[in-house]
Amino acid sequence: MTTNQNTDELQPGQGAEAATPGQPQLTEEELQQMIAALYQHGELALRSFYQDEYEVDGQVVNHPMYGPLFTYRLLDANKNPHSVGFFMNELVHNFQKNEDPALWMSSFFVDILRGERSRLLPPPPQNEEEAKYLFDQIIVPHCAKMCRAEFEDEPVHVDIDIHPDHGPVVEAGFPSIREGNNVVAMPFHYLLALHLLNRDTADPLITGLYKIREEHGLDA
Repeated sequence: MTTNQNTDELQPGQGAEAATPGQPQLTEEELQQMIAALYQHGELALRSFYQDEYEVDGQVVNHPMYGPLFTYRLLDANKNPHSVGFFMNELVHNFQKNEDPALWMSSFFVDILRGERSRLLPPPPQNEEEAKYLFDQIIVPHCAKMCRAEFEDEPVHVDIDIHPDHGPVVEAGFPSIREGNNVVAMPFHYLLALHLLNRDTADPLITGLYKIREEHGLDA
């Protein structure tokens, strides 16, 4: 299908090395202090929300593309773990702008805690074959299912494409929109990062689809 892609949606979370415009670059020591303080804010936020039922711990790991990733774990009374991870930039944004960052963080644990089994962070694919299986059999089918369920009264196109700057992407769009932007696309590497953080890979696509509808006045 011929489309106009929303390339703004192809800008996932930046790593910690990305300085705020107009501000000086952090030294390594300042950066590590910022990361430690941000991790503590996240842990305290989750403890304030779950302290009566779960223990909270976690760690910070460094991703070659996205910089520090903050992973948190809730342990129930039987020490069963339930884990979710976050990008640094989204934590910074929500602690600065969100009136209730603890509620925002806790929302990502809701579906996991409703499950019958504990949920550790999934292991990364070890080779190209495993990565291909993950996208072909898990990530792309899930994105297609959730996007179409979200807009069940509107046909939704979901496919794989190659973006000139971002490489392989999963795209979703509305064939009924023939003028202007009608597709949102997410790079494979971003969706893989979300998957490895126990996050819903369909969420950014669904958010992008709602933005498209808003741009065209379809949900007014």
